[in-house]
Amino acid sequence: MASRADNIASNLNLGNFAKATELRQRIWFTIGALIVFRFLSFVPLPGVNPLILSELYDQTRGGILDLFNTFSGGSLERMSLIALGVMPYITSSIVVQMASALHPTLAALKKEGATGRQKLNQYTRYGAVFLCAIQGYFLAVGLESFGAQSGLQAVVDPGYMFRIVSVINLVGGTMFLLWLGEQITSRGIGNGISLIIMAGIVAQFPTFATNLFEGGRTGAIAPAIIIGFIVMVVVLILGISFMERAQRRLLIQYPKRATQNGMMQADRSHLPLKINTAGVIPPIFASSLLLLPLTISQFAGQSADTDSTFSTVVVTLNQYLAHGQPLYMGLYAIGIIFFCFFYTAVVFNPEETADNLKKNGGFIPGIRPGKRTADYLEYVLTRITVIGAIYLTLVCVIPEYMIAQTGIPLFLGGTSLLIVVNVTVDTISQVQSHLLAHQYGDLIKKAKLKGRMR
Repeated sequence: MASRADNIASNLNLGNFAKATELRQRIWFTIGALIVFRFLSFVPLPGVNPLILSELYDQTRGGILDLFNTFSGGSLERMSLIALGVMPYITSSIVVQMASALHPTLAALKKEGATGRQKLNQYTRYGAVFLCAIQGYFLAVGLESFGAQSGLQAVVDPGYMFRIVSVINLVGGTMFLLWLGEQITSRGIGNGISLIIMAGIVAQFPTFATNLFEGGRTGAIAPAIIIGFIVMVVVLILGISFMERAQRRLLIQYPKRATQNGMMQADRSHLPLKINTAGVIPPIFASSLLLLPLTISQFAGQSADTDSTFSTVVVTLNQYLAHGQPLYMGLYAIGIIFFCFFYTAVVFNPEETADNLKKNGGFIPGIRPGKRTADYLEYVLTRITVIGAIYLTLVCVIPEYMIAQTGIPLFLGGTSLLIVVNVTVDTISQVQSHLLAHQYGDLIKKAKLKGRMR
């Protein structure tokens, strides 16, 4: 039988939204913060010529810069103050998570509760600052030599002063985004960092839609391709929404306890295991590793002799690792599957979960507590991870193939769709939680009023 909370959640009335003053304030604050983020993406770094930079950027499309540019909302293409976006923080967070699963000291911190998580978050921020400084310096050096072979200079006055100023601005821009994300999490509707990434991706949708329908109007893109692409996107969104909510729920039994009436009653609960435990990390890692050699070869090829052996190797590498090529698609699928299992093993520890169940007196019916429970959890998790890996591979490979065959820009790739759908679903859940809390508040007030009248 559904609980009282389930009944209220299923009958949420959006008409109560007008009465939820606090929720409205949180939504308006979130919108304002995202507007500030978009304004900052158009503020260029000091000493950079935006016109020449845009022309040079068009010559190196297809590499890892496109991936980072998508997540930063076009900030990298414009070389703005927030060109690095929140990717250094995401990278640092992943590294700290992996280290906490492998290093004994960090693993002990993870088990300390709120205090341990606070220290790990502090280490994550330190790592983000370090990565920002390193990436900012190499980005400034790369800008100075960017386009030297073609006679174009993106930096007005290259030198150490430009590098120092660029590093300071890029580090400050990323740290400001982290602060803005924390404000959205605490004073907005939650998921601050995720909303910033999603806002950057969605911000490119008008340009993408305009180019798509303009291509259909001029005849550059066949109407059947446009319709097929729209149908594919809708099907993928529905599939992602279903699979990201899919769980394998394991029944957990607790010992019988005495109730207020003196009767013995056994408590039951469920341990939810997500089909896609790894989230969007596998496609990000796989695409980054594949696009990194392509990006290096593109930059190196600009300074290489066209008749040399190195130039021949660079051209061959670019051809085989291009989007839609069999080698690229195969390596991309293998990378996604590998990182699915690897990252799932990092974020979920069956032995730790089994120990926690044993300490609390819980057990899986038919499975002995301890090592047997850990082995069973690992067995179940491995089986559902196979399904999750196949799902992620299909979601990411099918759009890549369609993009390669039709020439549509890499905006609605599998990774972008995963991020947008996941964050949208989480945001809707947050809004429903606030509305549910508001309805519970109304019920409590009515109960108090009736009690006083009696």
